[in-house]
Amino acid sequence: MVEPLIELKGISKAFGDKVVLDAVDLTIHRGEALAVVGPSGTGKSTILRIIAGLLAPDAGEIYIQGHRREGLIEDADDPIGIGMVFQQAALFDSLTVDENVGFLLYERSRLSRSQIRQLVEQRLAMVGLSGVSDRYPSELSGGMQKRVSFARAIMANPENPKDTPEVLLYDEPTAGLDPIASTVIEDLVRDLQRLEGGCGTYVMVTHQESTIRRTADRIILLYQGKIQWQGIPSDIDTTDNPLIRQFFSGSLDGPIQVAG
Repeated sequence: MVEPLIELKGISKAFGDKVVLDAVDLTIHRGEALAVVGPSGTGKSTILRIIAGLLAPDAGEIYIQGHRREGLIEDADDPIGIGMVFQQAALFDSLTVDENVGFLLYERSRLSRSQIRQLVEQRLAMVGLSGVSDRYPSELSGGMQKRVSFARAIMANPENPKDTPEVLLYDEPTAGLDPIASTVIEDLVRDLQRLEGGCGTYVMVTHQESTIRRTADRIILLYQGKIQWQGIPSDIDTTDNPLIRQFFSGSLDGPIQVAG
């Protein structure tokens, strides 16, 4: 059996009295496109942050390419790079696109400014944004800002190949976008999976059905701290699972409790 690229074993996390993840087991294989769905507040973004090494679980073990992670990402390097695209593009308003995309290289590498600029231009071209390096985020549309955040997430570091992301984590990448802009982002997600220098493996949190159907190979549904269902996009239309049927129909009637 092929070793998982990422494996979560018995992962639990609570915030105060609220348990959001309860002994969750999850494996992610190289080349997989996984969508994490479920009602708001059920731990979807939490599980992304735990995978990214930005948040520590209360219990359980995390393995990255077979190596157990100890602590957070700042405590020790993972054997592979993991990039994250946040729900809001999370760009620095006072920095240009070039400075945003190349931020870590400008801060931590010994590369010259011209070398970093060249790498930035390559990444911007991959996301269809050539010629915007000198603009500021406020001069870009919401969809363009999202694409800039994608370029930043896939930035390579030739001085340390392990920093080059092999996995991307997307937190609601199409949130707040109109249907046409969402389609552009959905196509980009798939394009980056196939392009050389992109990321062949990704995990995405999303509520948007078109995004789920167009970008996922496998879907898991989180509810009440556990993975309650998993399947492929076509299973959405045929499953008898009441959670999935309620979630995708938007019905108020069903096992998912609606917050008042």
